[in-house]
Amino acid sequence: MYYPGPLNKLITALGKLPGIGPKTAQRLAFHLLNTSDSEAQGLATAIMEAREKIHYCSICGNFTSEDICRLCADSNRDRTIVCVVEEVRDVIALEKTNQYRGLYHVLNGVISPMDGVGPDKLRIKQLLTRLQEGEIKEVVLATNADVEGEATALYLANLLKPLSVKVTRLAYGLPVGGDLEYADQVTLARAFTGRHIIE
Repeated sequence: MYYPGPLNKLITALGKLPGIGPKTAQRLAFHLLNTSDSEAQGLATAIMEAREKIHYCSICGNFTSEDICRLCADSNRDRTIVCVVEEVRDVIALEKTNQYRGLYHVLNGVISPMDGVGPDKLRIKQLLTRLQEGEIKEVVLATNADVEGEATALYLANLLKPLSVKVTRLAYGLPVGGDLEYADQVTLARAFTGRHIIE
């Protein structure tokens, strides 16, 4: 209401981004108005190109511009172990530790009845399909240490028990209620090293 229509629309659109409050949205909008046409066009082009070319890996669910992501395509990775994470950003957080050389499986969320997310809305069937191929010997459950993450890990552990695969959980070097993407590399590395079998 204080700004011309197009500027107000830009501020509103920026404010819908995660972690962007009204003041930050206003600051970003003003910055974009004062930047060069080529810089503004470059940003718009980068957004559209990412949306057009980036999709989920057909194997693990990681982001990729190819059919298979670079991690799944890497023949040097240990194919007998798969680390199950909630989101793509968790893959990146774990990769930065340089402690894990296996494969990943991205669930694209967690079980959350309050939000209407059941097991059928996650990539659990794809995980079971991968396990049936017989190459995977260990599944590391690396969901967040919050209520939904713990519930999802417990659900998966019970689901995987009948299969001939070792199921482990990251050790609690991570703070309860914390997200993987905000943990420092040392904490993540220790949590990975101290993972344990879920009984």
